[in-house]
Amino acid sequence: MDDSFQRSPIGIIGAGLMGTGIASVFAAAGRDVLLFDEDPGRLKEVPNRIADIGKELTQAGLVEAHIQDLTHHVQTSDTISGLGATHFLIEAIPEIPELKQSLYARLESVIASSAILTSNTSGLMPSKLAEKLKHPERFLVAHFWNPPHAIPLVEIVPSPSSQKKAVDSTIHLLESIGMEPVLVEREIPGFIGNRLQYAVLREALAIVRSGAASPEAVDRVMKNSLGRRYATVGPIETADLGGLDTFLTIASHLMPELAKDEDVLQLIKAKVDAGNTGVRTGQGFYQWSPERALSVIGNRNADLLRRRVVDKGLRTTRAHRKNGE
Repeated sequence: MDDSFQRSPIGIIGAGLMGTGIASVFAAAGRDVLLFDEDPGRLKEVPNRIADIGKELTQAGLVEAHIQDLTHHVQTSDTISGLGATHFLIEAIPEIPELKQSLYARLESVIASSAILTSNTSGLMPSKLAEKLKHPERFLVAHFWNPPHAIPLVEIVPSPSSQKKAVDSTIHLLESIGMEPVLVEREIPGFIGNRLQYAVLREALAIVRSGAASPEAVDRVMKNSLGRRYATVGPIETADLGGLDTFLTIASHLMPELAKDEDVLQLIKAKVDAGNTGVRTGQGFYQWSPERALSVIGNRNADLLRRRVVDKGLRTTRAHRKNGE
């Protein structure tokens, strides 16, 4: 990785929830960030959002108290030309392919030929996004999860045109700031995480639709059983631990009974058609007062950050053992 890649600010396009969160991740690791958005209103909100994330990280013990103010590492701009000084960029704008492609065309006239351009898309195929690029070889997906400062995973998804050097440099950079990049070796819609997430959601909705259980019951089962276990061992590890012969027997009887259609989405569509989209409107499958939303989000973030603290301790212990300490 050359010096310009190491020293130059990280370019982030889009000052929404994800863009601001990703900026905080780099800032917490001591990297300077240039956060670009053409909406002055969004840019005004950035300092408060960054400061709030800094406080959460400090309270969790993930950054030292004297550096909890991350805002001095984040510069904002509504002028795209400033991104010419960056050598690694992350696009975090809405999931509209044409909008992203239009942005990339503008970026290619500004950024250095050696710059790596990534997208934070949660499921769009990188080959589709890159099809109009002049230099598709330096483009790939780097999908951060929400909230980025509390979930270390980043799915790295190259297209068939992506150069190995760009992929390796991206992985190395993310590892250097304490994130956990995972390579998706062949692009597939939704990558890994969202395919798993929506498979679970389909079955959850099918159970509710059947009348077998309420949304509250489904969520309680997930949070207090599978959710806890999957934080430590994944589904394939679980099958190995439980015995593949046992899992084969159960799966042979159960899998034919699982939901396989998209009709379950009617449950969500009915809510959306009624204007009940969740937290933003105060009503979805649950009622969401502002106080409840803040409590749930705060508890979620605190729990995820506690897990990051544990992971950090485990990594430190492994490093000491490797060094014979």
